[in-house]
Amino acid sequence: MWIFGYGSLVWKVDFAYECKIVGYISGYLRRFYQHSIDHRGIPEKPGRVVTLIKSDEPNSKVWGVAYKIRTEDIEQVTKHLDYREKNGYSKKTVTFHPKDKSVEPFSLTLYIATEENESFAGPASIEDIAKQVVSCQGPSGPNKEYVYNLAEAMRQLAPDVHDDHLFALESSVRRLDSDNRDH
Repeated sequence: MWIFGYGSLVWKVDFAYECKIVGYISGYLRRFYQHSIDHRGIPEKPGRVVTLIKSDEPNSKVWGVAYKIRTEDIEQVTKHLDYREKNGYSKKTVTFHPKDKSVEPFSLTLYIATEENESFAGPASIEDIAKQVVSCQGPSGPNKEYVYNLAEAMRQLAPDVHDDHLFALESSVRRLDSDNRDH
């Protein structure tokens, strides 16, 4: 079994895996369109985390990490991830394209929050998302740490890939965060 990480699973792996491979999936965009009331926010003040939305451009790519789960760990890891991703995420199978071209593309599972789930926040301007992120905190820590950690991890994993939405949000959050500290 393979799992695709494109959000916190890129930098916060809290399950057993056999190996990991950097690569991408096609036809999606990574967006901060999901509310978090259980990790990076609370029900009264939800944070924002990423999900994937279908792209109008079939060749668009979302880079991340594929984790191979050992057969003996599948049940435990699945139970753990089903709980971790309980706030509106469901499983989907997609094709993963390894960065290493000597490895053939293969199917894997990912967790995606669709528009139908109760915590789907939907589109907003980068500035509005940044204001929400800077002001939110949940049991897993400040929402801004999620943005910073994901942006940094993506720069390390795929240094030649520019994720416009993620990096624009990171820049906006850093500016607001700095302004807050200056006052």
